[in-house]
Amino acid sequence: MNGYFDHGATTPLRPEVITEMQRILTEVFGNPSSIHGYGRQAAMELELARDVISHSLGVKSHEIIFTSGGTEGDNTAIIGVAEAHRQQGRHLITTAIEHPAVLETMHYLETQGFEVTYLPVDEKGQLQVSDLAQALRPDTTLVSIMYANNETGNLLPISEIGQLLKNHPAVFHTDAVQAYGKVAIAPKELGIDLLSVSAHKINGPKGVGFLYKSDQTMLPALLHGGEQEEKRRAGTENLPGICGMAKAVSYLTPAVQEENWATYDHFGKLLTNRLTEAGVKWALNGDFEHKLPQTLNLHFPGVSNDLLLMKLDLLGMAISTGSACTAGNVEPSHVLEAMHGEKSHVTKESIRISFGYGNTEEAVLELADNLVKLVLDVQN
Repeated sequence: MNGYFDHGATTPLRPEVITEMQRILTEVFGNPSSIHGYGRQAAMELELARDVISHSLGVKSHEIIFTSGGTEGDNTAIIGVAEAHRQQGRHLITTAIEHPAVLETMHYLETQGFEVTYLPVDEKGQLQVSDLAQALRPDTTLVSIMYANNETGNLLPISEIGQLLKNHPAVFHTDAVQAYGKVAIAPKELGIDLLSVSAHKINGPKGVGFLYKSDQTMLPALLHGGEQEEKRRAGTENLPGICGMAKAVSYLTPAVQEENWATYDHFGKLLTNRLTEAGVKWALNGDFEHKLPQTLNLHFPGVSNDLLLMKLDLLGMAISTGSACTAGNVEPSHVLEAMHGEKSHVTKESIRISFGYGNTEEAVLELADNLVKLVLDVQN
């Protein structure tokens, strides 16, 4: 695990999460919708997990809807709002750097008669709120802007966007998959109506997540069938996964989040200082002033990112050249294209390093030393 620096793609399970899931799998096998004792026990565990998660956001327990992950949460929020408000307007706003779970959903809605504005970003990958203000129209019904970018770690101006939308009827959705558990998020204070999260980004299990939906937001169900989740998401709940997710959330207290921020900031400085001291030519893709320290997107001029990934992999070290959801795709990063232009060489010469649970200072220095050798072999 010490050589694993791709926590932006997925994270290893905490041992405590595995223990909790084993407990549920072996001791609480009832269906939460059943009315007998086994079902009531399962329902109690489900609601305890919901309480843990709602408390982390400072929202009401019933405002949490359990899902299969970030993609389902994004689809439910975006398609649901668009369809529910179709009569009020068919204009939607997002950014050019969103995760494919948002972008592909927007592309689908364009085939269904909706108009989508894709806001640009500057060369640091940052969104200008003034661009959003200019794009807003009377028929805009939804604004979907990610909390933190999955490739650069940039934190987008969510608070300012929330303030702007206070005077507009559009629903505000944010994909918080990369930010949740890393920074304090208070949807009520920020003016966020809908918020998507995935457990496997916070040392929880894959295949489970949640969607926060404020009481004031009208959102039809995406999945139809049973009456689970207060008729908002049909299907028997993944209780082991949900309880595992809640256990992972319970460890991400505000104090732990602050400690993690300091640790990963230190790791990033260790790595980049080593590169600079060795004479490596590099640049940051992103906004130094407004980003998560967990994620470093580095440009090494003249060095193929595919070559770096392959050689590091042979050394037992895992990094990324972009979003995990585009793995195996030879297309350049749409995020870096939005920042530097479609034909920029930066897209083929950049890697993403993402720190997380299990990484150590020694492992970071080993990664830095390997990068120095591999990059200088090409740059010199």
